[in-house]
Amino acid sequence: MSWFNIALIFLIVWWLAWFLTLPFGVKASDKVKPGHASSAPVKPRLKIKAAIATVIAAVITAIVV
Repeated sequence: MSWFNIALIFLIVWWLAWFLTLPFGVKASDKVKPGHASSAPVKPRLKIKAAIATVIAAVITAIVV
């Protein structure tokens, strides 16, 4: 398997893991500011979710390869 194929598998799995981890721990604000969506999360913690998605993608890519 070439490096391109491995990178492509990682990218696809990471993208799926990213969308799976986004809804975890989301809490909407009680006080909505004007111009903001009422469903906007207070603390989205995107860096932690990106790290979790990276670990999941690395493990699944290693299993596939």
